[in-house]
Amino acid sequence: MIKRLKETFCEQCPEGYQSFFHTLDKADLQYINEQKRPHWFKKGELIFEEGKKPQGLYCLREGKVKVFKNSFDGREQITRILFPGELLGLKAVLSGNVYSVSSAALEESVLCFINKTDFFQLMLKYPEFSRAIVILLSKLLEQAEFRMISLAYKPVRERLAETLLFLNHSFHSVAPSYPRTYLNVTRQDIANIIGTAPETVIRFLSEFKESKLIEIKGRKIFLTNIRRLRQIANLPA
Repeated sequence: MIKRLKETFCEQCPEGYQSFFHTLDKADLQYINEQKRPHWFKKGELIFEEGKKPQGLYCLREGKVKVFKNSFDGREQITRILFPGELLGLKAVLSGNVYSVSSAALEESVLCFINKTDFFQLMLKYPEFSRAIVILLSKLLEQAEFRMISLAYKPVRERLAETLLFLNHSFHSVAPSYPRTYLNVTRQDIANIIGTAPETVIRFLSEFKESKLIEIKGRKIFLTNIRRLRQIANLPA
């Protein structure tokens, strides 16, 4: 069950406001505040499904969301994880095509739905808003290319170290004031990101723990040796 929420203002959402909506004048910002539809999704709940036609896009206000595809044998491949302030469903809206992926909440999440007509009007009226969208698309394309190369050429151990570093950076960006950032992601989700079995992820996590590269407390993973993990991932220092 999707719950609709009240009183979620763009200017009170630091990540999304600074990234996209700060260029809007007061009247247009008020219009978007009135027209957008905030919704609450529980953990695991589907946000949109591959093959459906988009009516608009989402801006993630709270929580974390995964974007994924199901393979022919039913396995899930996570292609992207979103954090607060990021846009969801942008490619389908801009292309006018159906969703090529599905999306679900990794944890309880709040997303604001913006009608595609209102979104296109903002792009036409505000060049800086459009520029921010183009920069985002370029970043997503760069990440997709990097991920494709990683999946094609790096062994699982390197892909796992690389994914842990990426998630650690993303989680820290959401909560930079926390004294210790930890990853709160299931082993199954990590396996779906790097394209392997959960058992393989568990085995390499145990190896990293024994080597004192990480600490594990329940589902939480703490990175304790970033430098060494970067070496394992074959990333520049």
